[in-house]
Amino acid sequence: MSAYSSDLDLKVTDATGNGVEVDVATNMLNGTVRLSVLWTQEILLHPDDAERVAQSLLRAAEHGRRIAQADSGPA
Repeated sequence: MSAYSSDLDLKVTDATGNGVEVDVATNMLNGTVRLSVLWTQEILLHPDDAERVAQSLLRAAEHGRRIAQADSGPA
């Protein structure tokens, strides 16, 4: 079982149509955020897809902060 939870709302693939995908996931144990480019080392994105990836990263960052804060207790 993976500690990472992927953003299921993110459906972004390479602009060239070669099937490369982007995955943004939050580690449910410590709140770190993982950005993965699946099946290759790079991906070419249309501007709208790049914006969707950025929004997904922002959602993951907020989720990660909540996990990390809960793990460390009240400030």
